[in-house]
Amino acid sequence: MSASLGFDNLMENVVETGICSGCGACVIVCPFKNILKYSNERPVLVGECKNCSICLKVCPRNNIQDDELEELIFGRRKTSDDLFGIFKKIYVSRSMDEKILKKGQDGGVASTILTSALNSGLIDGAIVSGVDPFTPWLPTPLVVKCREEIIGNAGTRYTYSSNIIALKKAVNDGLKKIAFVGTPCQILAIRRMQKNNLKKFTRPIVFTIGLFCSESFSYQGLMIEKIQKGLSIDLNDVVKMNIKGRMLVYLRNGHVVKIPLKEVRKYVQQKCSYCNDFSAELADISLGGIGLNKMTLTIVRTDKGQEVFNQVISNDYLEFEPLEKFDNSLKLLKRLSLIKQKKRKNVT
Repeated sequence: MSASLGFDNLMENVVETGICSGCGACVIVCPFKNILKYSNERPVLVGECKNCSICLKVCPRNNIQDDELEELIFGRRKTSDDLFGIFKKIYVSRSMDEKILKKGQDGGVASTILTSALNSGLIDGAIVSGVDPFTPWLPTPLVVKCREEIIGNAGTRYTYSSNIIALKKAVNDGLKKIAFVGTPCQILAIRRMQKNNLKKFTRPIVFTIGLFCSESFSYQGLMIEKIQKGLSIDLNDVVKMNIKGRMLVYLRNGHVVKIPLKEVRKYVQQKCSYCNDFSAELADISLGGIGLNKMTLTIVRTDKGQEVFNQVISNDYLEFEPLEKFDNSLKLLKRLSLIKQKKRKNVT
């Protein structure tokens, strides 16, 4: 890649074409102050670009070469047999912490892994998705440093949170050992940062947790137009959301509002159609609740992921069910992975 290329090239080929994932990686790695800012889920040029090309190198939608990253992470490239990515072992698990189960998504495994890693000193903080304190259910990148913060921000928001933006804050706050939780596009950006030796931001990352992701919805469309206005639901009354064949909205009064997926499809962000990764194939550990009830399909992919997960197991933080009982979940994982791979629009 020519060193003369800069943000103008990224703007022309990625941002203005609508394929930008909104991850924010380009914003935090820019080595010059007051050049880029993040606004409305996209990078914005506010200064004079120095054409260092770093933003192009970390962008998950520019010049994608997944096979090189697979060599870096796994020591080999994915084959046709690796329908949902390279992995070491798959578990069906659930947290044994009642507070995590109540607040977390499905089996609460992500929160349990982070809690275990904090308790053991493996990490001193984690980057997750939180909720804006002034706008109900608006996701915001967050650095959490204790169990209470992890549990308080557990659960899935189905609109986009640019978690990578919080990596800069974590580093500036002096955190030395960080866990990163994010979507497949964000995990890809983190791996591209590692490939390009951007050690200021990647050295502190101990492990990554990737979340299964078919698509993201627009906040204005899903939360405001559909749920708040269309269904007359006060967003302050929503305590949890999930997708199990339908979108489920859990309310503070105990009621569950069920929304057919066909009614929310129009709010899917088009940028998601350029992604071919359903199960965060480049993460150390990938998590999702597909086809499960209050359990989490847990894919351990790397040696580091196995080391982290073994520690959780040794501390008796999780309980398990035999994988053989959940053949339908594995079939669904394969099907959704293939669907996303086939539907993906071309990215140059």
